[in-house]
Amino acid sequence: MTYIRPVADLYERLAEQLGSEQVLTGDAISDDYGHDEALTAAHRLPDVVVRPRRTDDVVAVVKLAAELGLPVTARGSGTGLSGACIPRQGGIVVSFEHMNEIVEIDTDNHVAVVQPGVTLDQLEGVTSQHGLVYPVFPGENSASLGGNVATNAGGMRAVRYGVTRHQVLGVEAVLGTGEVIRTGGKFVKATTGYDLTQLIIGSEGTLAIVTEALLRLHPRQPHSVTVLAPFRTIDEVARAVPRIVGSGVGPLILEYIDVMSMAAITASAGLDLGIPEETKATALAYLVVVLEHRSADRLDDDLAEVAELLGDCAALDVYVLPSGAGAALIEAREKAFWTAKASGAHDIIDMVVPRASIPQYLTAVSELAQSSGSLIVGCGHAGDGNVHFSVFQPDADARADVLHDVFAAGRALGGTISGEHGIGSEKRKYFLDFEDPAKVALMQRIKTAFDPNGILNPGAIF
Repeated sequence: MTYIRPVADLYERLAEQLGSEQVLTGDAISDDYGHDEALTAAHRLPDVVVRPRRTDDVVAVVKLAAELGLPVTARGSGTGLSGACIPRQGGIVVSFEHMNEIVEIDTDNHVAVVQPGVTLDQLEGVTSQHGLVYPVFPGENSASLGGNVATNAGGMRAVRYGVTRHQVLGVEAVLGTGEVIRTGGKFVKATTGYDLTQLIIGSEGTLAIVTEALLRLHPRQPHSVTVLAPFRTIDEVARAVPRIVGSGVGPLILEYIDVMSMAAITASAGLDLGIPEETKATALAYLVVVLEHRSADRLDDDLAEVAELLGDCAALDVYVLPSGAGAALIEAREKAFWTAKASGAHDIIDMVVPRASIPQYLTAVSELAQSSGSLIVGCGHAGDGNVHFSVFQPDADARADVLHDVFAAGRALGGTISGEHGIGSEKRKYFLDFEDPAKVALMQRIKTAFDPNGILNPGAIF
């Protein structure tokens, strides 16, 4: 649907309420406001971009949009991979680039209070000064906290700390009516009515626009080590994962990387890990384990235990990487999307299955890739079953078919079609194909309660 409204009239009304410096239209709207990092989504510019400085500004925008029946799309840094912040034609983008204040670091309660435009890199710089850490690292430190909340971002550290929903204690948010609500607080448990915080997290801007978030912080561990273990098969990697998880060492990161992805990300980073050529020739998959601890001696004990476990699980060898090489490998893995994009990938998807089902799932995906004439390579968060694939298939129809089958194979094993990228506009068809219609109908009724005029990010999820 295209929304038609004289742009000059809309601009004048918004500029009158917020100030002209906070409202962009025409040539002042750059292409950045019309897309995220989804490889398959078409760019689409809004009629107006509003850059609020306070919650009252967002309220004014939403109330005007509700009056005029105009779609409103909230935008953080635009680093998402599912098209969730691509605006509707004729709509309004609310960009949080000017709402980027860290309101408070509460060291007694281990809580950060942040506006939605704060980036992960910005928060990391401040929390590190207090010996604390916000542990969600989805792989792109320029990502905004508002976007992370909207998409329930995850990342490699989820095996230890969980995803965004496990770290958000409360939010301030503007509903589709223009009403402002506050949920949660500086406490870690509550049984007072419905948990509205958790409903809003991961709703991709379709229920409310988050204007402030209360984030759980954790003590920063001073000692860490990175272990790299090559394996002959992904089956052997998968068998090692539950042994490590069940050992009690609590790995910070537990990643598998297939041989093609390892070659690509190390070449892209110019990284030589010192693995002998004969081992490279034999290995088909790698397991990366990062351990951390407050005590160097305890970390050494954990390292010895993990190394012994990996040896028992048929690792070809166990390499304890120098700190610089370990950090470089993790950084290269975090930038795997950019490596895949530079290599010409046609789509990037994620799927989550029970971690014990990873070998069976990867075998099924390999067979689907071969039968469809596609190349599908990947890596993933082995500790929580979240698999990431780079899909190389230039024919759009063939790609849609193989993606449908890849998602179906994961669903058959008890999985779901996104662990952390979300649905947005680009995975919406698959979501609606596979989800229980009764659940979808319930979600739509919930949306109506939050956003009775249907103006908040229409086209995402539904």
